Amino acid sequence: MNGISTRLHWTNEPYKWHINDGEEVFVVLDGKVEMQYKEGNEKYKVYLNLGDLFFASIGTEHIATPIGEARILVVEKAGSI
Repeated sequence: MNGISTRLHWTNEPYKWHINDGEEVFVVLDGKVEMQYKEGNEKYKVYLNLGDLFFASIGTEHIATPIGEARILVVEKAGSI
């Protein structure tokens, strides 16, 4: 897909707090992930299980932390963080 990056992550390590310069779709293919994100001055936390999806709009600061090992599909703008 032109301009889109699709990656499969196999990890048990958290990523880092970041803001994408494009939209991001995050799908849990196996395992469980704690997703934290900020809206304004508020911080939120959701738990994603097998088959769950998280959508980060442009400018949404977020971090994904696997609980144990997880397989995660990430679809985002090519060259994004």
